Amino acid sequence: MLSNKSAAPFLLTGFLGLEVVHNWISIPFFFIYSSILFWNGTLLFLIWNDYSLHEPMYYFLAVLAGTDLGMTLTTMPTVMSVLLLEQREITQGACFTQSYFIHTLAIVESGVLLAMAYDRFIAIRTPLRYNSILTNSRVMKIGLGLVLRGFVSIAPPILTLYWFPYCHSHVLSHAFCLHQDVMKLACADITFNRLYSVVLVALTFFLGALVIVLSYVLILKTVLGIASGEERAKALNTCVSHISCVLVFYVTVIGLTFIHRFKKYAPHVAHITMSYVYFLFPPFMNPIIYSIKTKQIQRSILPLLSGHSRTSAIVTKS
Repeated sequence: MLSNKSAAPFLLTGFLGLEVVHNWISIPFFFIYSSILFWNGTLLFLIWNDYSLHEPMYYFLAVLAGTDLGMTLTTMPTVMSVLLLEQREITQGACFTQSYFIHTLAIVESGVLLAMAYDRFIAIRTPLRYNSILTNSRVMKIGLGLVLRGFVSIAPPILTLYWFPYCHSHVLSHAFCLHQDVMKLACADITFNRLYSVVLVALTFFLGALVIVLSYVLILKTVLGIASGEERAKALNTCVSHISCVLVFYVTVIGLTFIHRFKKYAPHVAHITMSYVYFLFPPFMNPIIYSIKTKQIQRSILPLLSGHSRTSAIVTKS
């Protein structure tokens, strides 16, 4: 009897108490997911095809866009299934796999933001050595290292989920699987999972944030030493997009951390909504920020849009 319940599928949860309007809630979710796929896909297309964007800064941006696409494609199927079809069941294997990719991509994203801070640090502190330091091969090694760090570091706690018996409730609190949700349903000692998660978050998110802050302190020190006010403004302007993305990412991380910490005092809807903000807001905002703040990307987008306009005009005339 225990083994049958242990192997039973998990049940995902949408917005408790708002099930009757799940179909309406799915509309903004579908719009956000579609926008994330379109804008991040467009960024990847531009960086791949426009040789003026074949620079370290844009290579890192491509990894960021790919990570955001991956996060969207990982969570979108179950979220839309719950909201549109009320399809709540998910097998344990599928749940653990989804959890693995969600947490892996979150770690990769924090690492990419750190690498982009390093890129800006080198570009402003030692501009004459920028191309010799950040060569294509070195950028590829950094990108590969960030991806491997994410995929390897999250493996231990996820693998243990396969070994745990699950004899408690199988109801999860989100429309996707998170490690912290699943481990609480286990009838086993989860001390390793708890401690490992705390150490991993400290070494990736918080240490990464500290290094980013330190790098910008040094960048600001360098910029203030530039005599020309115009050159100072130009140097700082190259950092605006990255700083904005860092703020978007870490503000949502901090918000989610506070909601988890004080969830006894926060309504359930606020807790769930903040979780969705954490997973959807950065992928939604990152390409918009870079499209608005980066002139080279704007110059690449305009021919693409004008090309579409010309094609539409030809089709209309014919």
